[in-house]
Amino acid sequence: MTDSQDLRAGVVGLGMIGGGVAVSLARSGRVPAVHDIRTDASANLAGVPDPLDSPAEVARAADVVMVAVVNADQAREVIGGENGLLSAARPGLTIVLLATVALPAVHELGALCARHDVGFLDCGVTPGDKAAEHGMVAVLGGEQATVDAARPVLDGWAKKVVHCGPLGAGMATKIARNVITYGSWRTVSEAAALARAAGVDPARLAEVIDTADPEGRTLLQLLRMQGPDDALPDAVVRQIEPLMTKDLDAARDLAATLGVDVPLVDVVRTRARQTLELAEQPPAAGDDLHRFGLDMMDQVYGPGFSTAVQGAGDPFTDQTVDYLFAQVWGREGLSVRDRRLLTLGVAATVGRAELIQIIANGGLVNDEFTPDQLREAVLHLAVYTGWCKATATHAGITAAIDAHTAAQPPTAQEQK
Repeated sequence: MTDSQDLRAGVVGLGMIGGGVAVSLARSGRVPAVHDIRTDASANLAGVPDPLDSPAEVARAADVVMVAVVNADQAREVIGGENGLLSAARPGLTIVLLATVALPAVHELGALCARHDVGFLDCGVTPGDKAAEHGMVAVLGGEQATVDAARPVLDGWAKKVVHCGPLGAGMATKIARNVITYGSWRTVSEAAALARAAGVDPARLAEVIDTADPEGRTLLQLLRMQGPDDALPDAVVRQIEPLMTKDLDAARDLAATLGVDVPLVDVVRTRARQTLELAEQPPAAGDDLHRFGLDMMDQVYGPGFSTAVQGAGDPFTDQTVDYLFAQVWGREGLSVRDRRLLTLGVAATVGRAELIQIIANGGLVNDEFTPDQLREAVLHLAVYTGWCKATATHAGITAAIDAHTAAQPPTAQEQK
């Protein structure tokens, strides 16, 4: 059995990742045998020897071979091709695939290696630009014995080795990590557009984030708050949900005011309860359903609105709470703001000024609309409902704005 100190390393593919791995291995004293289709690929790689003529030659010269190619087809050729690693492999060789490929390809290549009595690990790596500085994390999938056999070589180029589970687990983890990376890029893009439209230099936004959260803990905060059962504690959810929905509604309102397209914000708001692992539907029946309906009524029209109907006990009021608010307004798929716009449109068609006032007041109390946006809504609805009915819409919205304005505390300027 080969002593761990004597394990020989190999690298196939000397691009940014593979070349960096080779440099780190050479610096650690485990100079690798290498191959690349470019004969001069190692010319600028410190301590890395000239490439051998084929992957097969690397297999003859190494015990653990990192394959750093671009895609699955290249991996198949390097591993199982005519002059591939398996053509010259001896039992006990370990192949570590660093390319990001689909999971079926990982299992296909793993099975191929198993038939040749060769160990196989799938290995996501991050961050790629730190490969030559012994700065990457190796994210592994495969059998524990295979990981243990390759570990001395892996430690020669990775600052940390994380064994995520059986074959495919490393690739799945890397793919999930990429979702966080690119998803956060889209989030940053929308946030920067929103800040820019509001007259804020996005560099100031970056400054705030860097200062408030220099280690980026907020990005993974949801995962870290989960308990042993992977669920969020009820107390945490109760604290987060109203803040999350309020803040996202504020973002959508600002985006609407400024004319900024924020599709990701819309999705996050619509699926807020799913994100927090809350049931999409309200309680099934009984007192819990009724309480949920009363709470939703207050969410729709403002704190305390439900007080007037509590204890009424008549069938119509009960169904209004238990069905309309608990099971319709409380559904996922549309935000409260979305449903309010639909309801406002229907109310405008019947010309009920007092009903429109209630709906508009709820939008003002929840900061879903500004007075100017509601006034603009009157003009829009007038075109579709007719000018006569629009007078009732105008009256109801004006009354809501006047009442809401009167209820606000005076500003410092007004107090002078």
